[in-house]
Amino acid sequence: MTSCSAVLWAAFIVTLVAVLVLALLPVPELQEFGLDIGFDNDKLNHASAFATLAVLGGLGWPGRKVRLAIFLALVGAVIEVLQGTPLIDRDLDVFDWVADCIGTACGLAVAMCVNWVMHRKG
Repeated sequence: MTSCSAVLWAAFIVTLVAVLVLALLPVPELQEFGLDIGFDNDKLNHASAFATLAVLGGLGWPGRKVRLAIFLALVGAVIEVLQGTPLIDRDLDVFDWVADCIGTACGLAVAMCVNWVMHRKG
C-alpha cells in the first residue's frame, strides 16, 4: 500500500464513521453535541456525503469501483432502515437512499476523471 493509498484509506474510514454518526444519532443528540450540521436540504446532505465517500474510495481503489458502489449502496440502505427504527426515531425515506446512490455515482465519476488525468500526466 502506497502512502497515498494509506492516506485515502484513512480518510475514507474517518469520513464513513462521520457519516454514520451524523446519520444514526437521533436529532436531539446531534443538536446537543453541536453536530446538527449540513445543508438545509436533506437529499443534498445524503448526496454530498456519499459523493465524498465515493471520491475517496474511487481514488484509493480505482480498480474496485463496482465493489465500492455496491458497498456504498448497501450502507445507504442500512442507514435508512436503521433511521426508521424507534431507537433512532428518524425518517426512513427511500428517496434519501436514491440521493445516496446518485451521490455515489457522481463521486465515482469525479474519481474516474481525476484518475484519468493523473495517469495521462504520469
